[in-house]
Amino acid sequence: MKLKFLAAIAVIAAIPAYAQAPQKPATKADAQRVVQSISADKAKTQKYCDLAKLGEEMDQAEQKKDQKKLDTLEKQAEALMAQLGPDYGKLMEGMQSINADSKEGKEIGAVMEGLDKLCAK
Repeated sequence: MKLKFLAAIAVIAAIPAYAQAPQKPATKADAQRVVQSISADKAKTQKYCDLAKLGEEMDQAEQKKDQKKLDTLEKQAEALMAQLGPDYGKLMEGMQSINADSKEGKEIGAVMEGLDKLCAK
């Protein structure tokens, strides 16, 4: 998964109720659990793929400095994230405290790429 997309989704994850209490940093095991949960459910897999597409649209809106569209897309992304389950939201929030270039960040990114491959089909 693109690390920029992961960072954008992690920021969105901080908005809902998951942000009530400080979360522990995400781990590779957390990512593996989330990937297993999503990939085992076709409906969740589709929602994840939809979220990935929204992430790309959010990048474009951000580049164009279209705040109105970005706000709309963020609401849609929040709704999809909620449907992916609380573990996904916790993972994204936990990733906020991890440097994407660190060993942990790279390991989590590699695990999450398994979901991206499901979207490419």
